[in-house]
Amino acid sequence: MDQVMPAGEGARHGRDLDRDLRRVGAHPDHWYPLAWSTELKPGKSLAVRFAGDPIVLVRPKEGPVFALEDRCAHRQVPLSNGLVEGCAIRCGYHGWAYNDAGKCVDVPYLGKDKLPNGVRAYPCREVEGLILVFPGDPARADSVPLPSLGSVADSRYKTRRFGQEVGCHYSFMHENLMDMNHQFLHRKQMGNMVPRFRGGAQGEDFVEARYTFSRVGGKQPLGEAAIFGERRKVGAPSSSAEKDLMTIRTEYPYQTLRIQTGDDAPVMDLWIAYVPVDAAQRRNRTFGLLSVKRPKIPGLLEAGWPLLVLFTERIFREDREIVEMEQAAHDAQGEDWNQEVFPVIRNLRSLLRARGGATLA
Repeated sequence: MDQVMPAGEGARHGRDLDRDLRRVGAHPDHWYPLAWSTELKPGKSLAVRFAGDPIVLVRPKEGPVFALEDRCAHRQVPLSNGLVEGCAIRCGYHGWAYNDAGKCVDVPYLGKDKLPNGVRAYPCREVEGLILVFPGDPARADSVPLPSLGSVADSRYKTRRFGQEVGCHYSFMHENLMDMNHQFLHRKQMGNMVPRFRGGAQGEDFVEARYTFSRVGGKQPLGEAAIFGERRKVGAPSSSAEKDLMTIRTEYPYQTLRIQTGDDAPVMDLWIAYVPVDAAQRRNRTFGLLSVKRPKIPGLLEAGWPLLVLFTERIFREDREIVEMEQAAHDAQGEDWNQEVFPVIRNLRSLLRARGGATLA
């Protein structure tokens, strides 16, 4: 594979002349997970943020979850500090109440014919343990499909839900997962893994890369064995590991990773989203659904599940530390100095620019 940087693509002294990718905002006209269902109890509210915008999620004791901007129209204090009553949330300051459409439905000291304007309501859906919000133009929400969440609804799979806040722009996360040439970073966890790029694809809203791997040193971690349902030794290129095809795809704004052996269903199916938290979008909250196919032997995956969790946590911790270093370097330099030589990542960067939102300050 030719990894020489193509000429004439806006690179000078290692810098992109196009707008700095790390200042491209996430486009709001998509469905973003803002919380796990388990975080929001019946009759309670939860304060969350999308790109600095405060949002309150409300779960009535009866009825679906809804989302409003997290402020009272009266004195601007957070509604999330208030009280959920029936299918409305009441501000904890003067008791103004708002329904699921953001309409002010009660001010205790005013008549019903004198109620003031309400607050913004966000389209909101709850799917497979995720609370999804559409933070963009609400008129577009019905025309934008909800994300396909991998194999989470397939009974043949066991799914782990994971994620936390990471101190970097979301684009670093996309690059990290897409570029499997960084396996050197995980050498202590996975041994000496050699990736082979098997081609890619791209379209208007996606970029895809495919890899196989061979382990040329070290032992297979037990967590990885739990994923494949078998132990594997260090082997030649003809080993079983070379038959495992990993396909990574950024389909804006989400990312997926699937590992497939032959024509069988994927042994692992990952769906992941990176949601900007602050207005500068220097932090993101990761929501991941990691689905592993159950082996033929009953109970084998459950027995190895704690090892799989430990393995994936260690990998994620190493990735989080390195992307936070990347963000720190960008902030210190004041712009994107990356000299990207891998064509797949160059295509990914172009996609994230083209599909992204407004330029950040």
